[in-house]
Amino acid sequence: MSDYKVFVEVIAKHDTCGNIRPLSIKWEDGRVFEVDKIFDVRLAASLKAGGTGIRYTCKIMGKQVYLFDDEGKWFMERK
Repeated sequence: MSDYKVFVEVIAKHDTCGNIRPLSIKWEDGRVFEVDKIFDVRLAASLKAGGTGIRYTCKIMGKQVYLFDDEGKWFMERK
């Protein structure tokens, strides 16, 4: 596993059309962060951490970050 890949717990809303919207993430140290905004959703690879999935370009605490859903396993890139 890559040192850059961090698996996170995600609270998400699932609608009747099958869309998934992450609402918050729980970081590895237990801190919980709200997803303030989602800018983009697309199939993409993580260049830092390796792996592919649905990439959510999100704003969390004023910073743009990538959140990946790899068939139900959520991960983010460590800085």
